[in-house]
Amino acid sequence: MNIESSSFYPILCICMILLCLPNNSASERCNNNDKQVLLGIKEAFKNPHLLASWVPSEDCCDWYLVKCGETNNRIVSLTIQDDDNLTGQIPPQVGGLPYLETLWFYKLPNLYGAIPEQISALTSLKSVRLSWTNLSGPVPIFFAQLTNLTYLDLSSNKLNGVIPSQLSTLKNLSALHLDRNHLTGEIPAAYGNISGSPDIYLSHNHLTGFVPQTFASSDPIRIDLSWNSLEGDISFFFGTKKRLETADFSRNTFSFNFSKVQQFPPSLIYLDLNHNQISGNLSTALAKLQLQTFNVSNNKLCGMIPAEGNLERFGNTAYLNNTCLCGAPLPKC
Repeated sequence: MNIESSSFYPILCICMILLCLPNNSASERCNNNDKQVLLGIKEAFKNPHLLASWVPSEDCCDWYLVKCGETNNRIVSLTIQDDDNLTGQIPPQVGGLPYLETLWFYKLPNLYGAIPEQISALTSLKSVRLSWTNLSGPVPIFFAQLTNLTYLDLSSNKLNGVIPSQLSTLKNLSALHLDRNHLTGEIPAAYGNISGSPDIYLSHNHLTGFVPQTFASSDPIRIDLSWNSLEGDISFFFGTKKRLETADFSRNTFSFNFSKVQQFPPSLIYLDLNHNQISGNLSTALAKLQLQTFNVSNNKLCGMIPAEGNLERFGNTAYLNNTCLCGAPLPKC
C-alpha cells in the first residue's frame, strides 16, 4: 500500500464519523430570533429556577412553559405561572414574539409594575391572562388594538383608574375579567354593546353609578358585578329569551321592585342578590328554575317565599335580614 492510500483511509473514517454525528442546527425547530427573545426574558428575570430549562444548547420548542406552532415552529404560547420566587416586571422583550397567541403571567405574587406597552405589538394574541400578580397602573387602552383577542383576564391585581371604554371594540371577545382590582368610576355604556355579549367580571372594585341601560340588549352567559357601590335597577338582565346562567349582583346598593320581575332565563342556575336594597316579593317563576345557588338575604323583601319548587332547600341564610319575608325555610307567615 502506498503512502497516499494509507493516509486516505483514516481521513475517510473521520469524515464518516462526522456525518453520523447529529446536526443540532439542522434538527432544531426553534426560530433563533424567538430563542434570543426568550433568553432575554430569562435574563430580565435574573435567571429564575422556573426557567432553568431555557438553555441555549437546547431546542427552545422543548423548553418548559413555551410552545411552538406545528407548522411554522414559531413561539405561539408563553405561560409563566405558579411561582412565588420569580421577581420583577414583565420584560419588554415579550413584545418580540410576533407569532404569540397565548400570553400568561399567572399566580406570580412578586411580579409588579405596569403592563408594558410592547405587548401591543403582539397582534396575533388570542388569550391574555395577567392575573393574581401585583401589577399596577391603569388598564391599558392598547388592548383594544389586539383584535384577535378572545379572552382577556387582568383580574386580581392592583390596577387602578377607570375602565377604558375602548375595550368594547373587541369583537371576538368571549370573556373579560377586570375583577379584584382598584378600579373606580362607572361602567362604560359601550360595554353593553360589545359584540357577542361576552362574560363580564367586574367584581371587587370601587365602581359607582348605574349599570348602563345598554346592557338591556346584551346577553351574557355569566356576569359578576358584586362587591362594588353600584345602584339602580338591574332587572333588565332577566327574561325568558336571555341565555344567562350565572349572575352575581351582591354587595351593592341595587334597588328595584322584585315583584315586577316575572320572567327569568330558563338557563339560570346561579343568582346572588344579597346585601342590596331590593324590595317587593319573590315570584313563583323563581321556584320553577333549576337553581343551584340562590341568595336574596339582606334586602327589603316582603311576602311569602313560594312554597312550590325547591327554594326552601337553600336554607334560611339565603333569606335572612329582609323586611318581612316569611315562609319555609323562615318562620311561617
